[in-house]
Amino acid sequence: MTRSFPDGFLWGAATAAHQVEGNNLNNDWWRLEHEAAAAGVQFSGDALDSYHRFGEDMRLLADAGLNAYRFSIEWSRIEPSPGKFSRAELAHYRRMIDTALDLELTPVVTLHHFTHPAWFGRGSAWLRPDAVELFTRYVEQVCPILGGVEWVCTINEPNIVAINHGQLRRVEAGKEYQLQGALPDAEVGEALIAAHRAVAPLVRRATGAKVGWTVANQALTSTPGNEVTHADVQYQWEDRYLEPARDDDFVGVQSYTSQPVDENGVVAHPPHPDNTLMGWAYRPDALGIAVRHTAEVVGNVPIVVTENGIATPDDTRRIAYTTAALTALRDAIDDGIDVRGYLHWSLLDNFEWGRWEPTFGLIAVDRETFARRPKPSLAWLGNTAKANAI
Repeated sequence: MTRSFPDGFLWGAATAAHQVEGNNLNNDWWRLEHEAAAAGVQFSGDALDSYHRFGEDMRLLADAGLNAYRFSIEWSRIEPSPGKFSRAELAHYRRMIDTALDLELTPVVTLHHFTHPAWFGRGSAWLRPDAVELFTRYVEQVCPILGGVEWVCTINEPNIVAINHGQLRRVEAGKEYQLQGALPDAEVGEALIAAHRAVAPLVRRATGAKVGWTVANQALTSTPGNEVTHADVQYQWEDRYLEPARDDDFVGVQSYTSQPVDENGVVAHPPHPDNTLMGWAYRPDALGIAVRHTAEVVGNVPIVVTENGIATPDDTRRIAYTTAALTALRDAIDDGIDVRGYLHWSLLDNFEWGRWEPTFGLIAVDRETFARRPKPSLAWLGNTAKANAI
């Protein structure tokens, strides 16, 4: 049975600047890669050289039949030193927007995707007293290049940012890095919420774009008798960040897997042959759970799936996972949830935040020659987009 999606539905894929561009010398992740190399953190280096090859990447996406591309602007390129802004880098990202529009791709632009300038981090990052002011200053510089952009994400996965920065605070305080069960740092989270609330209306006024942010949705479920713990963990993990989206034009749902919550909190993924290269349970149904929970929290705010995918070397499995995820998404739409688009993670096999091994991409890349090799999943998703149906 063919099941159509709403008219005007966005079909595309996503990337993040640090994971694909290469040589982001001035941000906090570049610094971390050097400082934590002995602990096994790998080096992004040239990444996929998408800083120079973005036109090729976008054309592969458009030629396959997809109509949207989500990418991020790298703050540390725009403002490599405090208050010193690069006009050349602003022009570079404007060229990216123009290239997308010329290819009839709807650009979905993210202003902060995990990385910030090293100088911002040296001042306690999001906990510095002027953090919101500094982020606002950066966003004000970017707004003039956003003409023609209909969708703007302010901050990607603030709950994951709050976890990462919370772990850095633990280590700095002499505590052990918490590999399993870490929750977002509430203080960092509140700072990110304040930053989002400061810049969202600014971007909306300056550009006329639809403005929101994206949340990492864990599709958490309660084990019997642990409903109170589940509700508390879900608030700390997601709802604290979904509630501010009630004032936005859309909210981005980002879903990969599902986890149960017991009396001790989130249950770690047990070893299983079906687990993905990230060690996550194979749960394509998580997308439907995530979209439904998000709708419960935000009400009538439109939803865009800004990330969903699987780390696997088996492209047949990628197509099977995505088919099941899209089926769950279509079921949610049938139940009245306003979903405007689906952006697959990721367009390219990229640098997965300290590791190269997890392959999420619709396109493989030779990291020696940078040659792009589209996988069958790219053509499959493109055909789905052209049909606007599964």
